[in-house]
Amino acid sequence: MIERAGIFAGAALAAFLGLTAVGRADTISYADAVTVLAKDCGADIKKFCNGENLGNGRIQARLEKNASKVAPTCTSTLGSVTTSIDQRQQAQASVFKVCQHDISQFCNSVKGDGNILSCLVEARRVDDKACNQAITDAGWR
Repeated sequence: MIERAGIFAGAALAAFLGLTAVGRADTISYADAVTVLAKDCGADIKKFCNGENLGNGRIQARLEKNASKVAPTCTSTLGSVTTSIDQRQQAQASVFKVCQHDISQFCNSVKGDGNILSCLVEARRVDDKACNQAITDAGWR
């Protein structure tokens, strides 16, 4: 039963956020988000979202609609997970802009976003704190 609830919550989170797994970071990883939400919100998701077409914010909307009945732990966890995931997505979207100086300095001849990202992650000489933090927050280091 616990395994089934965990799978349900994991599928719910993936559909809810529309995301795929990436590496670990200061922001919560998607895998860790699934685990935390399964633990803290699995029962509420099952209770209030059973049969719901997952995705497009429907899970969050159903939990918010039933906020007075949702466990306080779930409400808190959902808020912190959502905030952390948003931070991760913002970091992923901004890495190339934040790291532009380091890209031109250390990875200038590298072509393709994935290759540039690999160059940045592997470039131990990158000492720009904002760039390093963006890469970490994006979950790529």
